[in-house]
Amino acid sequence: MTFLRILVLCTANRCRSQMAEGWLRHFGRDRLEVHSAGTSPKTVHPHAIRAMAQAGVDVSQHASKHLDQYRNQH
Repeated sequence: MTFLRILVLCTANRCRSQMAEGWLRHFGRDRLEVHSAGTSPKTVHPHAIRAMAQAGVDVSQHASKHLDQYRNQH
């Protein structure tokens, strides 16, 4: 059951926001619905994928998304 929806925002949605999404999903499990987006999205940075994998969190399937995708959501 989801208790909270979270949208992590940054400019490129490439590194820090992807990592934050990964950690929140990891620790929030079924209590959180987590997404990330940016104003000028780029591809997810390979160093972010590698660093998260070393910590045991898989973000390799994440994709950068534009903020507009979430504009009309609560």
